[in-house]
Amino acid sequence: MTKFQLLKSALLFGIAGAAMLPGSAMAQSATPGADHAEAQDVATDAAQTGEGQSGDLGEVVVTAERRSENLQRVPVSVAVIGGGDLRNFQSAGEDILALSGRVPGLYAETTTGRIFPRFYIRGLGNIDFYLGASQPVSIIQDDVVLEHVVLKSNPVFDVNQVEVLRGPQGSLFGRNTTAGIIKFDTNRPTQTLQGRASASYGELNTSTFDAGIGGPIVADKIAFRLSALVQHREDWVDNTFAGVSQDGTLTPLDKAMGGFDDRNVRLQVLLTPTDRFSVNVSAHARDYDGTSTLFHRAALKKGSNDVSAEPRDRVAYDEGQNNRQAYNTYGGSVNASYDFGPATLTSISAYETTSGFSRGDTDGGAAANFPVNGVANGFGQSRGNVRDLSQVTQEVRIASPSDGRFTWQFGGFYFQQNDTTDFYQRAFFLNTAARNPNNFVRLHDLNTSWAGFGQASFKVTPDFTITAGARETKDTKRTRLLKTADTAAGRVTYNGRRYVRLSDTTPSWDVSALYQVDPSNSVYARVARGFRGPTIQGRSAVFNSDFTTANSETITSYEVGSKGTYLDNRLRLNASLFTYTVDDIQLNGNDADGNGVLFNADKARAWGVELDAQYRPIPNLTLTAGASALKSKIEDSRAEAQVCALNGSVVCTVLDPVRRVNTAFGPVFLANINGNPLPNAPKWTLDATARYDQPLKDGSSLFLAVDGNVQGYTNFVLYKTREFYADGNFELGLKVGYAAPGGDWEIAAFARNLTNEKNLKGVIENYMAAVFNDPRVIGISLSGKIR
Repeated sequence: MTKFQLLKSALLFGIAGAAMLPGSAMAQSATPGADHAEAQDVATDAAQTGEGQSGDLGEVVVTAERRSENLQRVPVSVAVIGGGDLRNFQSAGEDILALSGRVPGLYAETTTGRIFPRFYIRGLGNIDFYLGASQPVSIIQDDVVLEHVVLKSNPVFDVNQVEVLRGPQGSLFGRNTTAGIIKFDTNRPTQTLQGRASASYGELNTSTFDAGIGGPIVADKIAFRLSALVQHREDWVDNTFAGVSQDGTLTPLDKAMGGFDDRNVRLQVLLTPTDRFSVNVSAHARDYDGTSTLFHRAALKKGSNDVSAEPRDRVAYDEGQNNRQAYNTYGGSVNASYDFGPATLTSISAYETTSGFSRGDTDGGAAANFPVNGVANGFGQSRGNVRDLSQVTQEVRIASPSDGRFTWQFGGFYFQQNDTTDFYQRAFFLNTAARNPNNFVRLHDLNTSWAGFGQASFKVTPDFTITAGARETKDTKRTRLLKTADTAAGRVTYNGRRYVRLSDTTPSWDVSALYQVDPSNSVYARVARGFRGPTIQGRSAVFNSDFTTANSETITSYEVGSKGTYLDNRLRLNASLFTYTVDDIQLNGNDADGNGVLFNADKARAWGVELDAQYRPIPNLTLTAGASALKSKIEDSRAEAQVCALNGSVVCTVLDPVRRVNTAFGPVFLANINGNPLPNAPKWTLDATARYDQPLKDGSSLFLAVDGNVQGYTNFVLYKTREFYADGNFELGLKVGYAAPGGDWEIAAFARNLTNEKNLKGVIENYMAAVFNDPRVIGISLSGKIR
């Protein structure tokens, strides 16, 4: 660790001040005895304004096991972020990726803009940018699983709280949760008039409006909540290329890229015809238009990953029409529950649909600026187009009351995703004689999944509880090639498969034990097994290469942890130790022909620790801190990945053994990746926050809030180099303002990425291209509430 990185780490712990304790993201406290949804709404907004910072931390209620339970009594590693804190993180227009670094063990990134976030928990994720790629981290919003990568990008707004469940969750939440889940619960309708709104404006003409209001329509029978999110940023990145474009891109152009407009609305109607029966009907819509990820070609120089000389606000693109992307998404759900007394029956029916496209200059620069023997070199652009996607889910479960010595729940789940997706390559877009209108493929994908599950808990003694759950899942994927990438004259040159079907029936399970040492402390142990279903990648057909596939991967995880509150509930400290093995791990790389491929490696192992804490040393000061450490390793002596090469030469410094393979298209170079860490798996992370409220005589207050995070060594690709990694990425946030008496409203000044760090977040290997984080945004915010 360098002196600069040490300084960053010390600054984070300085934020936590006297606490100097490892810890968590900002868990918010529920009001004991109140209705859960209503109490959480009040608690999160109180924390946002500083109201209610009493001496103790209260109770944190989670639904990690599909029941409302005290966080300290759940035998799962769970981190919680309150809705008010998430809104603070997103005040400068950030999206769901703002969670990265805010929870120990959670990392997120994208190389396809705001519509394609990729998540990693405990180092386990998927770097594949294919639109049909599956991920081992599941996103669940209001009890509805969002499987497709575009659906995972659905903005979270008017949120009550976020729960991050670390480790396999295959019993209650199903397949593709081998790493864990991120669970978003929005503010629900209440039987009293309640509302909240926050608005911010900052540099780059960045604005965010996040609001929700609701209350009774018919007293005790019908209630509603209307929520909205509007985010805007103007284009702020200049395209400096002044040469000739072969696809009609207008250059040069100031403020050509980088902006977005994201408009969202959600309506919920809660029907409670009797005390035992409730139905929550929800519908939402999204209209998004923005810029795909910007790659900066040659920002990385061979032998170094120093990108300080590369301007973040300028690129030189000769093609790609300014990297535009746009999506429209709609969905709805019906969550019905009937309490029979001895058991409660719940049904959750949901439908999601989306369509849109994302286009980009994938070489990250202008080919004329990188000539070889006087000839422009390195053209590349592509577009992915989801023509139509529909997702249908149905879950039915029946559960016993949660206050008995023996509790149980069981049910069934059905999932179907149906989409038609196009992949276009460069020749399709040209306006020269080289144009090929047939340079694209069209694929139809169908994924169906059936599952039955159950879980039971038994209190062996009042202080010792054993919980066990199991699930049997059948997951089937089908991909059909509807159109091949033909020559301009229409001649078919593809010789690969046009239809692939994969299916697997796999059990997943978990067993845990929790011992209540005393009323304030507990310890637990958990063993879990999960799986990610088989995967098909058909995009390679656009390069006239056969489909590639990967069989199911399975994970076995072992975890022990402790959860405790101390100092009269002014200090909460949770910790977990874990290890896991993933068999037949699904990886993504390039083959000897340069095509993206799926493959199974033998296994991957990891060991780590997570620490979560929250401390209130005095009534008006709240401190949190978080830490994680991880060691991961791919274990397969035969596993290889193609390395960074252009025009037959390796352009980066590869630290792994490399062999050369001669092909019809020239030499390629394959690195042995045995023993390497998992990609996008930080070796360690630290995060911390602090908020202090200074009361004034009239009941109002002045407040100061600071948050920051720093990230250790993170490799971006499967092989090891001197260029393609980050070490010491750091971001700091600040908010200072005035809160009115009673916390009814507040006005504040804020800064996100206060020190304007330019962090390396990803790479395009063969072009030595860099992906950066967002620049500093300073602005003002106003928030208020009705209660």
